[in-house]
Amino acid sequence: MDRKNIIEFVYDCEDRVKSQFEEVDKLCFFNSMKVLKAMQNARVSEAHLHGTNGYGYNDMGRDVVEEVYSEVFKCEDALVRGQLISGTQALTVAMSAMLRPGDTMLSITGKPYDTLDKVIGITPNDSSLMSYGIKYEQIDLINNEFDKESIYKMLLAKQVKLITIQRSKGYSTRDSIGIDKLAKIISDIRKVDKEVIIMVDNCYCEFVSYKEPTEVGADLVVGSLIKNLGAGIATNGAYICGKKKLVELCAERLNVPGQGKEVGPAGDNNRKFLLGLYMAPSVVKSSLKTKILFSYVMEQLGYKVSPRYNEEMVDIVLNIEFRNKYKLIDFCKVIQNSSAIDSFVEPTPSDMPGYDSQVIMASGSFTQGSSIEISCDGPLRDPYIAYLQGSLTYDYGKIAVINAVSEFMKK
Repeated sequence: MDRKNIIEFVYDCEDRVKSQFEEVDKLCFFNSMKVLKAMQNARVSEAHLHGTNGYGYNDMGRDVVEEVYSEVFKCEDALVRGQLISGTQALTVAMSAMLRPGDTMLSITGKPYDTLDKVIGITPNDSSLMSYGIKYEQIDLINNEFDKESIYKMLLAKQVKLITIQRSKGYSTRDSIGIDKLAKIISDIRKVDKEVIIMVDNCYCEFVSYKEPTEVGADLVVGSLIKNLGAGIATNGAYICGKKKLVELCAERLNVPGQGKEVGPAGDNNRKFLLGLYMAPSVVKSSLKTKILFSYVMEQLGYKVSPRYNEEMVDIVLNIEFRNKYKLIDFCKVIQNSSAIDSFVEPTPSDMPGYDSQVIMASGSFTQGSSIEISCDGPLRDPYIAYLQGSLTYDYGKIAVINAVSEFMKK
């Protein structure tokens, strides 16, 4: 098939997913209204775009960023800081703030991201939570459903201080956790234990639904700004939103006890954080449309995908199962070659800190590690799944689809 026919094939596929695109457009409009209203209610002004230095006292811009986030997430308080360099660090800060020696943390979505293995102590580490006497338990999903019987058993024994729920699948083959399923399990947990803290890892899921976890009962929600909410504009940072008392504990763990949210200079981040949030609904829309088109096209080429193009979209991540390490590597090369930055670079599998197997990553991004920009990665282990995410605009995503078809039509 020549280039012209490949482009016609992709356009034909695009026509077949129009109804899904229309739903994404509606979602984007809703979340855009939410963001605009939050910014207007906080009376964001030009003065708030500038930050402080040093200790960061009286940083009005930083404070208004956190006020806006609190309204977007419909919660009491927010910690939105450039000093939080990643979602992993934000999760670490939150867990460390909630837990004391002898407390138990329970993950009810199975094993979390590989990068948290040493944080928790699943892989032994002298600085892990477990090394400080914190206990860790996990309950796996059963056929993509919460194991309520096992969860209730632990809660009734009054053994759990913190429940963690990771919405996105990570490097696993399970389904990601939709907002309705999340709301149901939180409601069920509250019938058994009203005191346990429920924290949700929201990475990759922001603005993919009409509600966020704090709107359905989560005490804390955590995410990264070099993913959905930064929209490719924020160059670092993460957020922790939720109940005021818990957010303040997180601020004291990040900074120092007694100072909490009062310190931490924003530098030049206020403008980036506000503009990133403002653009996030549209950028997430582009990412979702890219995901839907890729899902349909790769399925047409004979590959197993999850989710399928017409299934619920819970995050911006698409699984493409190759069952062959060389096809996984070739696909990552296509994504790298479709990028604006380092398009000439050939990604190769390598050891990565925090991962137990070699990982291949394709990310020709303007911000290092950004996964709202089109990117792809995956561990070199069976069944050799590529985890595709992002695209700042749908057109750039569609170009990547065309390039992928050009490569995989040969195979």
